[in-house]
Amino acid sequence: MALLPDPEPDSWSAMPISPRQLTASLLAADHIAERQTIAAFVADAATRPAPNPFPETSVGAVLQVWRQRAAEFQSFSVEAAGLTSLLATLSDLSLDEPLMQEILRAGPHTANVVHRGDGCRIVGAVLYGKPGFALPVLPIPRAKRPGTAPRSRARVTPGQLDLFTQAGT
Repeated sequence: MALLPDPEPDSWSAMPISPRQLTASLLAADHIAERQTIAAFVADAATRPAPNPFPETSVGAVLQVWRQRAAEFQSFSVEAAGLTSLLATLSDLSLDEPLMQEILRAGPHTANVVHRGDGCRIVGAVLYGKPGFALPVLPIPRAKRPGTAPRSRARVTPGQLDLFTQAGT
């Protein structure tokens, strides 16, 4: 019995990480300055996994590729989110450390998410478009949408001394 090749992945089921998990992991990655923008892109219904010829990689390979892309992006005026954070994080790691890469696309935009193999510990992520395309403006995922400041539960009773207003006099 001959085995047929797997069809080309065209859905999230081809990725070992669900979009919900990847979004949550990105939002938790405090070292990525533009993590909310990238997470919103990953969470968007139009975003799909893209062909990924090298999902298993290393810090050294990722660093080399993204240093080159940084120069290309500057030359061609390509907007990117997360690139500075990715390069900074990679420069602190051992070059031979193994990593995994997820590639996602929607229209003219691509996101590359680099993690330590479990989809939870995100090393970095870059969202970019084709030359001449601005980064997408998407709503921030609900789980981490900044809200109003929490209300203080402390009550001020009438006649209570407010030390902060008295301090200036």
